[in-house]
Amino acid sequence: MGDDALRVQYKSRRFDEGDRLYDGDLIGAESVEFDITNTRRSRVKSDDQNEFADNHFINGSNEDAEGDLGSTRDFSNMSSSASYRSMGNNQEVESEDTFTIEQAIEQLGYGKFQLKISCIAGLAWTADAIEMMVLSILSPALQCAWGLETYKQSLITSIVFVGMMVGSTLWGSLSDKYGRKFVLVVSAAFCMYFGILSALAVTWIWLLLFRCVVGFGVSGGSQAVTLYTEILPVKARAKSIVAIEIFWVLGSAFSTILAFIVMPTMGWRWLLAFSAIPLIIFIAACFWLPESMRFNLSRGHVNAAMKTLQECADTNKKPMPLGRLIAPPKQQRRGQISDLFTKEMRRTTFLLWIIWFSNTFCYYGIVLLTTELLDIQNNDVCNAIAEGHLPDVECALDCQSLTSKNYLELLWTTAAEVPGLVIVFFSIDIIGRKWSSASMFILFTIFIGLVAVCKGRIFMIIMLFAARCFISGSFQVVFVYTPEIYPTSCRAIGLGACSSMARFGAIITPFIAQVLLKKSIYATLAIYAVVAAAASIASLLLPVETKGKQLQESPTAVS
Repeated sequence: MGDDALRVQYKSRRFDEGDRLYDGDLIGAESVEFDITNTRRSRVKSDDQNEFADNHFINGSNEDAEGDLGSTRDFSNMSSSASYRSMGNNQEVESEDTFTIEQAIEQLGYGKFQLKISCIAGLAWTADAIEMMVLSILSPALQCAWGLETYKQSLITSIVFVGMMVGSTLWGSLSDKYGRKFVLVVSAAFCMYFGILSALAVTWIWLLLFRCVVGFGVSGGSQAVTLYTEILPVKARAKSIVAIEIFWVLGSAFSTILAFIVMPTMGWRWLLAFSAIPLIIFIAACFWLPESMRFNLSRGHVNAAMKTLQECADTNKKPMPLGRLIAPPKQQRRGQISDLFTKEMRRTTFLLWIIWFSNTFCYYGIVLLTTELLDIQNNDVCNAIAEGHLPDVECALDCQSLTSKNYLELLWTTAAEVPGLVIVFFSIDIIGRKWSSASMFILFTIFIGLVAVCKGRIFMIIMLFAARCFISGSFQVVFVYTPEIYPTSCRAIGLGACSSMARFGAIITPFIAQVLLKKSIYATLAIYAVVAAAASIASLLLPVETKGKQLQESPTAVS
């Protein structure tokens, strides 16, 4: 084709069929037909002209075009080709507009779409809180019903955390490989089914087995935080994750109120059966739960990621970004525990394990400790503290079931998590994640020590209230920090591995809060204070402050 034979004239006329534009004739040469696949801006360069086309990204169908060709396109085809070029007579068409998943999430902002996801993910959080709160109520009830020795009573609690420790890393790995939604649904089904079977257990051994599998299922619920984190814009991320804690508080309160209604008349079996109801509701609600667009994009599923982004745009009533969604390099290695120990992540992983261990050890310790101390009747708690130990129950006839007053006091201490949530909600974006975590641990250390200075039952309840307030606050900080620091390719297994280490602390804590407490109150309180103090130091040693930082897609990008 000679240079003198080529004269470019651009005409634009639309046809009714599909989304097609016949964009110009090449006079004296061949005609080129273009597809419109998304509203984009393109530049047309030639020797004689330098015009902008009508804000459309165009892909040529002539055989000289580079990249994916064809007359009909979807989002996945577009991701593989950044530009179109026709080299005849120096004519060139290049795409100018592209966007990343981070830019899309920031532009679409926080709105009704994120609120919907928070409510569905919050149901998983509520169900998990109910199963955890039941532990503090179930142990004294079974001590009376079955005449259990103290160590058997503690094992009922610890075995749940054994299941959680085993399940957390496994669910995390599966979540990085097969998706966050898949893990949430399957783990909730495990928890629901074996939770109901627990209500039918006829012996202590069978109850241990069923509760262990319940713990295995509960450990998958933390992936709701992973999914929720990945759809949030930077400015709203910390406060939104902290705010979801309200569902945990509601679950704990629901469990206490349910026990108050059910236990005196129907017993512990019905309590376990009714506790599975929120899990059934959550599994049904997962029909409306989308998969994380970050996960889909990291797996190369650009169509699925764009579909979720479009749903977000429609729900939030925001325009989609112009251009082509850029997919990061597909990660071949996903959900590998070794990714947590690379040069970039090794120090962070070890410090987070210390923090997670301390959080769970202290949090469930204060929950169980509260039940044990409130179980002392006739306002004798300060006398017991003064003597340095609690009376051990040797006979089932001597056991004391929780009374209406005990349930009310338990509800008050559960409500302590609300002010902790409020404090972290405002502090986390002001002083940052590291200092928020450290300060919460320090304040917990102070108030757990003041429990030993008993000035009456009301004083003790206030100290327990404050201690639970701050330890629940520190828990929220680490739930924000952990998915922020790990990249998408190992975010779920990073959270899962931390959760497994946390459950190790939860396995130990019943033997401190229930067994050692009866031997030495002062030793028990000192252990919790020392562990929390160590965690405050670990928080300050974390190498990266994630406040205001974007989520990373690959381990090498973390800095």
